[in-house]
Amino acid sequence: MSPKAYIQTYGCQMNEHDSQRMTGVLEDLGYAYAASPEEASLIVLNTCSVRHNPENKVYSRLGALRGLKAANPKLIIAVGGCVAQQAGRRILDREPTVDLVFGPDNLFRLPELLEAVGRGERPCETGWLPRERKIQNFIPEEWVERGHVDGVKAYIAITKGCNNLCSFCIVPYTRGREVSREPENILREADSLIRDGAREIWLLGQNVNSYEAADGYRFYQLLDALSQRDGLLRIRFTSPHPKDWDNALSDLMASRKRICKQLHLPFQAGSDRILSLMRRRHTLEEYLDKLRYLKSVAPGVGISTDLIVGFPTESDADFARTLEALEEVRFSQVFAFKYSPRPGTAAAKMEDDVPRAVKEARLAQVIEVQNRINEEELRACQGTVQEVLIDGVHAREPGLMNGRADNYRPISVRGRDFTIGDLVPVRVTGHRGHWLEGERIEEDHPCRSQ
Repeated sequence: MSPKAYIQTYGCQMNEHDSQRMTGVLEDLGYAYAASPEEASLIVLNTCSVRHNPENKVYSRLGALRGLKAANPKLIIAVGGCVAQQAGRRILDREPTVDLVFGPDNLFRLPELLEAVGRGERPCETGWLPRERKIQNFIPEEWVERGHVDGVKAYIAITKGCNNLCSFCIVPYTRGREVSREPENILREADSLIRDGAREIWLLGQNVNSYEAADGYRFYQLLDALSQRDGLLRIRFTSPHPKDWDNALSDLMASRKRICKQLHLPFQAGSDRILSLMRRRHTLEEYLDKLRYLKSVAPGVGISTDLIVGFPTESDADFARTLEALEEVRFSQVFAFKYSPRPGTAAAKMEDDVPRAVKEARLAQVIEVQNRINEEELRACQGTVQEVLIDGVHAREPGLMNGRADNYRPISVRGRDFTIGDLVPVRVTGHRGHWLEGERIEEDHPCRSQ
């Protein structure tokens, strides 16, 4: 009987992408997919340490796995990802059930690391790949054309690491300094994924629009080239940084049908004083100006963001500017978090002086404001026609298919006379929760986002 592997993923799309790569590596070793930890002979926790709570969840999960390990001493438990990179051997010292720890740069070394486990060792590999050059094909050559297509979607990592050193962020310490892949290497992977059925490709990077290859080849040129690939319906990317977003990218998004009218652009705080303490290298007005231009050339664009409440010294007046930004931009989605110090960052040396109760109250206010805005925007969508990429069957209601509008709004569509991967015009008839509902209309009807 083949051994089975279960991978539990925490955090961002980059971690999801890494887990897909791990799955391929493990398949080559003869592992099959395990639907649950209980049936696995190998459990991998692919971890995230951007926020404090996800890290706590990892240790809590390891505690819950002790019973499985006691019942099956041959079970291998591995911890990978950013918590592994950050904590390293401390994980092995704290949790005797863990057999292997490895950082993000070492996922393709799983075969040799698992061999070491088989010899009775407890390896910890958190070394970095060489970063002497800013242009580096960090995907091994034999894996470039072995990407993973999940339904209609596929990910491509175009950069790795980050050079911004925002004062609150641990990513440069868990993912390393930034490198970019050669464009030909990326486009070859894209062509392979399209041949394998990808209809939508996501470009990934900690700061995706800081991509830079030789001879002035930047993110604009890469996005332009990818948007001309035959067989591809949609391109998305995450996450860009405001300082590297410009009007030329907005114009390209507006002019190319395949580039989705969706942008996740973190602004983190509304106060310029707090943004300076965060080392964000942009002001709120600079951020808003870029979005005002984008909305003028791409009406209906969906804009989402990240923000932090309760950063050290944040006053009521500082927080009020954050709420004002929410009201102006009217984001389609906001990922809001209470500030928590991350070890080794510059902000961790600041006094965490905003009381927990104040952080919680501010977070609740952000959620309340955003929920109202989202409800108003969903109601405004009623009667509009959206172009929807069908990506699955509704899990509970017969006769419904699920998909995403160009601006990333999720939508359930009545009817089964189309298949997964179809791009269809849909008239919005209402919404339920955060999901739009609609019905397919005639193919020649012009689509527009709202």
